[in-house]
Amino acid sequence: MGKIDIDGAERRVGSSYPNPYNEETRTRARRVLGDAAGLTQFGVNLLELPPGAWSSQRHWHTDEDEFVWVVEGEVVLVTDAGESLLRAGDCAGFPAGRADGHHLQNRSAHVARLLEIGSRRPRTDVTEYPDIDLRFMPDGPTRKNGDRL
Repeated sequence: MGKIDIDGAERRVGSSYPNPYNEETRTRARRVLGDAAGLTQFGVNLLELPPGAWSSQRHWHTDEDEFVWVVEGEVVLVTDAGESLLRAGDCAGFPAGRADGHHLQNRSAHVARLLEIGSRRPRTDVTEYPDIDLRFMPDGPTRKNGDRL
């Protein structure tokens, strides 16, 4: 496909989290660069976090690796081990199956931009959310007890 028109790539704002879990992610925006390039084996997004926005609820994946690289600004990485400040040029990775809930928060007064890369395993991946009563199964979201949302 060659060069990607970043401004022309699909832009997704907010999240698919059910209420009330979507509040912290409602202003986040992703440019879906992997889809724009026709990639099928891994996803690539340019994530934009305005001040106060979160990348997601704290989570981990059973079958998907994740990698983030801070392109611009700074964010706070929150994991089970605590918090780390990530600035432009810093990166972090999260192997599939490691039960370490993580997410990024923009606590600064400026927009942060990050490159997100992850494997695509939607048929097998389960996403666990340690802080909230939510689990994303391959066929949709449930409560941790298995009840459908």
